[in-house]
Amino acid sequence: MRHRLPKFQLAAMAVNCHHNYVQKETHNGQELLVTRKGAVSAREGELGIIPGSMGTRSYIVRGKGNAESFHSCSHGAGRVMSRGSARQQITLAQHREATAHVECRKDSGVLDESPAAYKSIDDVMAAQLDLVDVVHTLHQVLCVKG
Repeated sequence: MRHRLPKFQLAAMAVNCHHNYVQKETHNGQELLVTRKGAVSAREGELGIIPGSMGTRSYIVRGKGNAESFHSCSHGAGRVMSRGSARQQITLAQHREATAHVECRKDSGVLDESPAAYKSIDDVMAAQLDLVDVVHTLHQVLCVKG
């Protein structure tokens, strides 16, 4: 299957956010070491990326600066099953069906990344309405994994 990308114009700003890190930050007047594991910074006005699985959409978001979350939000959909469980429970046919609309690997080497191994991105986004605003919705066309 061969897809042609629609024409697009690159904006003047790139969104670059990393996850799984620790850094010194000041919260409530105290200097703290904040560890973000599966989370990204969501300070007020800060742009971030919240990816879904390889078969669902992802989001560009703007942080709301919620102090209760230490100015953080989730980094993505998050797993509902371990990599080992996914390899055992998800069939190649299920994976191919779940990613039929996406140009991606369709072999057994990526079953642990199949959409069924992840939480619903809709549920994840609904749970963090107080942390971020959605700026753009990205629809999956191509997923490069492995």
